[in-house]
Amino acid sequence: MKFQLFIILTVFAFSRAHSPFNKHYVGQQQTRNTNLPWTLQNQQAMPQTFPPERRNGTLKGGFGTNVFDVMFQWNIMDFEYPTPQARANAIATRQFIPQNVIPLGIAVNVDRIFVSTPRWNEGIPASLSAIDLPAFSQSPALPPYPNWQSHTSTTNPDCNRLLSVYRMVIDECNRLWVIDSGIVNALTNLQQLCPPKIVAFDLTTDQQILTYPFPPEQVLQGSLHTNLVVDIRNNECNRAFVYVMDVWRNGLLVFDMARGISWRTTNYLYNPDPFASDYSYQGLNFQWTDGIFGSTLSPLNKPAGDRVLFYHPMSSFNEFMVRTSILRNQTAWTTNSAPATAFQSIGSRGRRGQSSTADMTPSGIYFAAQVQLEGVSCWDTRKPFNQNNVAMVQRDPVLLGFPNDLKLDANRDNVWVVSNNLPIYLYGQLDFNQINFRLLRANVARAVRGTICDPQVPANQELVDVCPIN
Repeated sequence: MKFQLFIILTVFAFSRAHSPFNKHYVGQQQTRNTNLPWTLQNQQAMPQTFPPERRNGTLKGGFGTNVFDVMFQWNIMDFEYPTPQARANAIATRQFIPQNVIPLGIAVNVDRIFVSTPRWNEGIPASLSAIDLPAFSQSPALPPYPNWQSHTSTTNPDCNRLLSVYRMVIDECNRLWVIDSGIVNALTNLQQLCPPKIVAFDLTTDQQILTYPFPPEQVLQGSLHTNLVVDIRNNECNRAFVYVMDVWRNGLLVFDMARGISWRTTNYLYNPDPFASDYSYQGLNFQWTDGIFGSTLSPLNKPAGDRVLFYHPMSSFNEFMVRTSILRNQTAWTTNSAPATAFQSIGSRGRRGQSSTADMTPSGIYFAAQVQLEGVSCWDTRKPFNQNNVAMVQRDPVLLGFPNDLKLDANRDNVWVVSNNLPIYLYGQLDFNQINFRLLRANVARAVRGTICDPQVPANQELVDVCPIN
């Protein structure tokens, strides 16, 4: 009990200095493995054939399987300016410093891929761009989305415009939702110039249709909002809920679109694991204490009228879950009556199993970007979450060097990944004579065929429904 209390107090003692932008020592890595067998209802298996040698879990193979194709790649990023002279002027005045730009988040529609470039340093003129598909170049300059005028300057910020977008998601109503942190110069002189806000665009018209800055009482000192998930049911587009992750202050904010209000949720299972806070990447050793980060939604369990949010802190080996009905109950959170035990750990990815982001297909196949293993893993959610039931789709220290964001496209049949060598950008020196940033794509059916993620491969344990009616 004393040791457990020490660990909890240690986690709460971490300050903003323990961030992805600082190197520091945390301690020895250690795995903690829980095993809760469960599954989701109402999912249809697809008949497939597979070679038995690909029935592998996390700790087996993966390097020789080339599933992902490189769609875009860059040595150094560029922006699409109106004229060459405008670009030259931006460089001359240090409004554009190409070596400071790094792609972080992606979202993929039928005809466009959206890319975020947060303003972590000076000289980043826009933080959200859109590349047309198909593209005429594998290394295109980034056209700011929806236009240059929608991006504010950092010297005289207009908080109604975009400042520093981290990640985006496209919903079933053809809207692009983004989380704008409001933070600039996190690598040099961190400044919270604007409140963190949710912004939504209608992708049919490219018009900004919603801006929601979070109230000051829901934003803690040192908060960093980096990821979001949109929850829509029965095609009720105006009744969306948005779940936003606060990675530095271990919180999840819930936005109710219909009522135009939000609230903050907390739980100790949002916190980082000190034993999973030590990272190594291409000779660099660094310590991150990032809390709740990657998250995705299960398919809707129609009899129960509920779905599950799967999530994990960046600095954790474990996966967690909570029913969205718990998160959506504003009264429970404003009266401090939300049940802490509704949050559960469902299992471990094992040592070096830290994951950034994740996404899930309509049939319940879960994909995760695994930064330490330099690859992408999958899991069939009908099966217990453990190391035997998690397969590496592909591992590649070059192509998948630090996979930082992962999204399914709008049709939900391809999984996209951005790999960006982030630790070298933060703590080392990128070599701009070689490829540093890649956007990759894999077909979902091809990615899981023959692995333990294949619905035709049986699990060895009894299955339990995670979203029962009672």
